[in-house]
Amino acid sequence: MKILLIGSGGREHALAWKIAQSQLVSRLVCASSNPGMAEAGDCRDIADPIVFAKEEGIDLVVVGPEQPLAEGLADRLEAEGIPCFGPVKAGATLETSKAFTKEICDAAGVPTARYGHFTESSSAKAFLKEFKAPYVVKADGLAAGKGVIIADDLARAEAAVDELLKVSCSVVIEEFMEGWEVSVFAVTDGESIQRFGSAGDYKRAHDGDEGPNTGGMGAVSPHPNFSRELEDQAYAEIIEPTLRELKKRDIAYRGVLYAGLMITAEGPKLVEYNCRFGDPECQILMRRLRSDVVPSLWGAATGRLAGVGLDWKDEAGVLVTYAAEGYPGAYEKGSEIQGLDEVHKDFDTYVFHAGTKNDGEKILANGGRVLSVTALGDDIPSARAKAYKAAETIDWPEGFYRTDIAKGL
Repeated sequence: MKILLIGSGGREHALAWKIAQSQLVSRLVCASSNPGMAEAGDCRDIADPIVFAKEEGIDLVVVGPEQPLAEGLADRLEAEGIPCFGPVKAGATLETSKAFTKEICDAAGVPTARYGHFTESSSAKAFLKEFKAPYVVKADGLAAGKGVIIADDLARAEAAVDELLKVSCSVVIEEFMEGWEVSVFAVTDGESIQRFGSAGDYKRAHDGDEGPNTGGMGAVSPHPNFSRELEDQAYAEIIEPTLRELKKRDIAYRGVLYAGLMITAEGPKLVEYNCRFGDPECQILMRRLRSDVVPSLWGAATGRLAGVGLDWKDEAGVLVTYAAEGYPGAYEKGSEIQGLDEVHKDFDTYVFHAGTKNDGEKILANGGRVLSVTALGDDIPSARAKAYKAAETIDWPEGFYRTDIAKGL
């Protein structure tokens, strides 16, 4: 099987690393310049994935990031008869429009926060007064994980409305939900559903959950508090009704549905949906997955997921994000990273490249979130110790990482 992988971040490096291990794959081409991915596949600068897939006889296209899906890449591939792991544009709207997701939740009876959707500042600010602090204000569109502002007072919430309306045509205001968060991943062909694990994500930039929101500074998998009972409830009350509602609307969702959930006193409630694997959660899921990932990707893309099983390693996984100093604000590129070969001498640890480039013999920082340091262990404390030992081995003075990922779990 010939596979084309779209995307160049840490998530895509993890997918490439796992796909390359499959005996079903004869060729893996990565539309990427990520130097880590070059070890797994043939990295190319591909102007048009459709043209390339047709010319090269690609059997399956796997789309990592959300933007190509939001732009309708899966629709174009479907029109050419090329299987794609990733939903069509209508399905990707679950991520690209929070208002659409709320509409689906209302129609399907999915538990979520009370909300209002606004295109105009004054009505949004009036609605804020129906709630108590903290206030949740969201941009209704893609924002790279940074389109949510949680304000501790009304003045900050009103400022957030104005701030987000400058970058989005509308905002969603939600009632704040008390509880703890979990990321849940479901692979689907629109009919069958494969439970693809859970993870806990650390979104704030600094220790103690301080600082601005980021794309993710760490992860632990499986989530230690997400019991089988809670998982069953989440699928029965949230994920399955959502997919049924999409089917009613003739939206064939093929790919991964990533549900961000809040576990409240009343049970699981939906925070948001994403139409792709999480980053950094994907990296630790791929490390924990023992079985071949390709049958799941192919089955979802072709409507043949029924009967495809998964085999997970017994170990827990911990991921620490190594980011450029200043992230998620302004940061510098071009500093050298050393010590990566030393990390890989330990079979339990692996570093995925998220924002790097190859300059001859050197690996240089080329992004905000630069490396995903992963480790497996018999339990979370063991995996955590290995991950931090690996992070300390890397020589990159211009980078930083949180020191409290998975602490106390």
